[in-house]
Amino acid sequence: MNPYRIVVADDRFNGNYEQEREALSGLEYEFVVCREDMPPQEFLSIAQEADALLVNLRPIPEETISHLRRCRIISRYGIGVDNVDVEAATAAGIWVSNVPDYGIEEVSDHAAALLLACARLIMVKDRGIRVGKWNHTAGLKAFRLHGKVLGIVGYGRIARAFHRKMKGFGFARTLVYDPYIPSEEISRAGGEAADLFTLLREADYLSIHAPLTKETRHLIGEREIGMMKPTTVIVNTSRGAIIDQQALERALEEHRILGAGLDVFEEEPLPKESPLRDLENVVLSDHSAYYSEESLVDLKRKAALNVKETLLKGRPLYPVNNPGS
Repeated sequence: MNPYRIVVADDRFNGNYEQEREALSGLEYEFVVCREDMPPQEFLSIAQEADALLVNLRPIPEETISHLRRCRIISRYGIGVDNVDVEAATAAGIWVSNVPDYGIEEVSDHAAALLLACARLIMVKDRGIRVGKWNHTAGLKAFRLHGKVLGIVGYGRIARAFHRKMKGFGFARTLVYDPYIPSEEISRAGGEAADLFTLLREADYLSIHAPLTKETRHLIGEREIGMMKPTTVIVNTSRGAIIDQQALERALEEHRILGAGLDVFEEEPLPKESPLRDLENVVLSDHSAYYSEESLVDLKRKAALNVKETLLKGRPLYPVNNPGS
């Protein structure tokens, strides 16, 4: 039997695939790693004979899937699968998998860190001190967390971990918008189920944890931002396209909201000319909320195990679809 061809679609790990190779032990395979900046056609020439794809952020649209001659699984490094056309993969008989239980502590920590950095003007202070300023606020104001209203959009594993961690700050109320979670379940966790518009009008601090779907793309747009208080801080560690980024940029430039902490963007890497780079009332990180040394090991191992289980047993550990149905 010829060895399996396993292709990494975009190398975000600087060529370090020790965990994957360990997880794939017992398989005969060829392991091919594609550069992040590899042009689509060059990537396709390599991927078309793959038995399995390991995918970070490279888009895998229907056009790509239609050229995969023998692929049995597209295994996503991460929770979200918005860069993979799952319907096209299902129609082509290809499994799509993710790693739904990694990075929960890391992403929820990161969301809390971004919220606190915005609320306490940490980055403004840091930048000011480095250039010789003192008691510098760039004209921005800080407000306490205690007694305020926290809003959470999406209430999956990460959001619940974030909620648990934020309880210690003494928010008066926590409003939760997630139409797929029963209100009783939210109440048991100490939150209040709310419709989106109520949450946007009443929240002082807002954290986005919803997946990116057709329904949630630009869930937060010009109209929704217009409902927020001028003292609102918004945090996004989920997917950039959940917020209309241009609408957010305008609101921040015009100080119609207080600030934003962003780990994700509509275009990544964030373009050099992005207005967000020059705004004092924004804290930025580079889609790295998932990262810790521990979470990275877990992610890489489980993504590879999805491949191994599919090639040996016909089904991944964490399926997103069911191509056999």
